[in-house]
Amino acid sequence: MSQLYLAQPADQQQLEWLDNGTLAILLDGAATDGQFMMGRFAVARGEAPPYHKHLHEDEIFMLIKGTALVWYDDHQYELQEGGVVFLPRNVPQGYRITSERADLLMINTPAGIEGMFRATGRDKSQPRPEGFEVRPDPDAAERYGNVVLGPPR
Repeated sequence: MSQLYLAQPADQQQLEWLDNGTLAILLDGAATDGQFMMGRFAVARGEAPPYHKHLHEDEIFMLIKGTALVWYDDHQYELQEGGVVFLPRNVPQGYRITSERADLLMINTPAGIEGMFRATGRDKSQPRPEGFEVRPDPDAAERYGNVVLGPPR
């Protein structure tokens, strides 16, 4: 049964992400009865996940600040500040940040992909192991229904 879930900034899990970025888990499946996951990326120019597809969830991005290139089924699009893109499941996709910094809101439905983000990233509330670096993990991606199709675009 769904119920109110209020997460103030101090309550949101902060993950170290690709290229020294941060992913804040704003809402996860536990908070939304499995309906959706919401995250917010603070990333820099060049941040890009591997080209991939989601088997279980649809994805929505809103570029709050910055610019990016988005690939969807091998077609390239420019996403400007304030732009929104809907990426249905089972279609190859990727993006690359083209501005100096970007603030990107992401929503996935249903929830579940947050497990991959947590398995790949590092919870910033925990000590950082010496030499730790966030790298895409195809095994973690596969465990959570994502297929890595190639390197970042």
